[in-house]
Amino acid sequence: MSDPVVVESCHSIWVFDSEQRRFQRLLKGLTAAGQPPATGWRPYFRVDFDLGSDAFVVLLNEDGSRLLRSWRHVEPCARCSDALTAELDISELREAAGT
Repeated sequence: MSDPVVVESCHSIWVFDSEQRRFQRLLKGLTAAGQPPATGWRPYFRVDFDLGSDAFVVLLNEDGSRLLRSWRHVEPCARCSDALTAELDISELREAAGT
């Protein structure tokens, strides 16, 4: 059995089992019972990595009519650095809401 290919995107950790041609995603930033929620294993036909960028495409069927696109997360990340959740003080929230 070969090791799975693991790719981190901004919102997920993708795990590809190339022997059985299946993948699952572990959702980042959430936990349930101490573990990150994960999708079930799903079949795929092929994964294409763009060597000129951090993009990758998961082809779900042979003709490529069903696919998923994503990008590898790298630091500093131009895709998600503006979308980070920050902790706010309750007084700041009240002030912003005008209450």
